Amino acid sequence: MNSILRNILALVFGWLGGSAVNMGLVELGNKLIPISGIDYSVSQEELLAALAPIMSSLEPKYFLFPFLAHALGTLVGAFIAAKIAGSAHMKIALGVGLLFFLGGIAINYMLPGPMWFSIVDVLFAYFPMAWLGGKLAGR
Repeated sequence: MNSILRNILALVFGWLGGSAVNMGLVELGNKLIPISGIDYSVSQEELLAALAPIMSSLEPKYFLFPFLAHALGTLVGAFIAAKIAGSAHMKIALGVGLLFFLGGIAINYMLPGPMWFSIVDVLFAYFPMAWLGGKLAGR
């Protein structure tokens, strides 16, 4: 298979695989550490509207699973991408990190939490995990 096509597919499958891990961990966190008064069965727009005003006042325990979701989603996505890539394996892994980083910036904008979480999330959940995923892929 053409190396360019394989790299594009690596990015897509890395993003999809990492997103599945991310969503699974967010859902697990909502079940294990639910925020009282929040109805998780509503649409995503309604959920965002309910969460936005209270995010900055939540206890740190509510940010454990979002951080794990961002970090492990990026790690798995980068690993998948680096394994599939036809060339430039680390660049492809870091490309997945960039995609997740942009998503992280967006969610931190839509649901502004405490500043400490935004800093920790942006600094440690994306590019370091993408680099580690690329390294673990062993290419």
